[in-house]
Amino acid sequence: MRSHRRAFLKSSLAASTLVSMGSTTVPAFLARSAHGASAEANDRVLVVVQLIGGNDGLNTVVPHGLDGYARHRRVLRLPSGQIHKISKEVGLHPAMGGMAKLLEEGRLAVVQGVGYPNPDRSHFRSMEIWESARREEGALETGWLGRTIDALPRPTGRDATALHVGNRGLPLALKAKHSEAPSLERLEQYRLQLAGDAGDQRTMRAALDQVARLDRAADDPLLGFMRRSTLTAYDSSKRLEQVIQPAAGKSSYPNYGLARRLELIAQIVKAGFGTRIFYTALDGFDTHANQLGTHAALLTELSDSIAAFHKDLAGSGQADRVALLTFSEFGRRVAENASGGTDHGAAAPLFVVGPVKTAGLIGPHPSLEDLEDGDLNHHTDFRRVYASLLETWLACPSRQAVGAGFEPLPLFRSV
Repeated sequence: MRSHRRAFLKSSLAASTLVSMGSTTVPAFLARSAHGASAEANDRVLVVVQLIGGNDGLNTVVPHGLDGYARHRRVLRLPSGQIHKISKEVGLHPAMGGMAKLLEEGRLAVVQGVGYPNPDRSHFRSMEIWESARREEGALETGWLGRTIDALPRPTGRDATALHVGNRGLPLALKAKHSEAPSLERLEQYRLQLAGDAGDQRTMRAALDQVARLDRAADDPLLGFMRRSTLTAYDSSKRLEQVIQPAAGKSSYPNYGLARRLELIAQIVKAGFGTRIFYTALDGFDTHANQLGTHAALLTELSDSIAAFHKDLAGSGQADRVALLTFSEFGRRVAENASGGTDHGAAAPLFVVGPVKTAGLIGPHPSLEDLEDGDLNHHTDFRRVYASLLETWLACPSRQAVGAGFEPLPLFRSV
């Protein structure tokens, strides 16, 4: 037993250095326990895509048939004949063919006029408000999803409740008091990396297999802990390698950064990991000048990436358990500026993709005549959208995350 103990501890400590993920040594946050990876009864997934910079909602969900659009948008006006019609008056940008198809399939809801009272046009401050779901000034330690992570059950040894995919650092939205949401750019970061040549690697794998066969040693807490840690790392790596291999060279996603991030998320979802919340972003929406072409390219990337993501999930039977939300820190001014762009505004639309209850427009388009300092007036507080995602999708009380008094919208059908 002493010989086994020494051999076990030696190989366990070696195993703990095999996977590099910043300050953490083993990818326990991605690993199911050694008891298996069966799906939980309530296994719905939420994916949040943040549009950084302030998306021009008026040229995303276009009020081409409303009085005032052509008057305020001369250079940036989009031809009515090219717009993907949602109603007689409102439609999607011409570049959003992928999202228009999701609308036809009954998988896209467009929540119009979303914002908050007394809007702030500072990128930093408005992002802080959206990500924290709080209006009070000062340093904020947690975000709306971070508080959700703390509230959701997380059995010991299972996957992290939330995961950030990107290279910008962990957003405030995911910061929690009692939980940690890891961040990654590529799935390959978490593969088992064995040192040495092929012979050394075979020896190390054999040692890990031996560890897996050792008795639980219930009378030795240290041995039991080390064994579980090793099994977690080993099992996680093997499962991740299975996720990565089939995808190599066979991607059906377009060649965009957002598409690659969503593909990674889809791989993790399809592999049976228990992560409930994923968060990623698309940057570049601060279009003060020469907006027309830049905005079209951004919306093409957004639309085509989300469409590919949904098609991938639908092909594996996962589409009804995944909902996707897009949001931006604010919209843009109604009137274009002299540089062929738009300046910081207020209310804007949000997209929700998944098994929505009612596809199409939710709420009226804000008036183009009744403006507040050149901005659209909001009629739906963004925290009502958050409450809907928490209460009716993730089955998590929303009060702790967004506060009291925000009635959920009827976004989702029963699945």
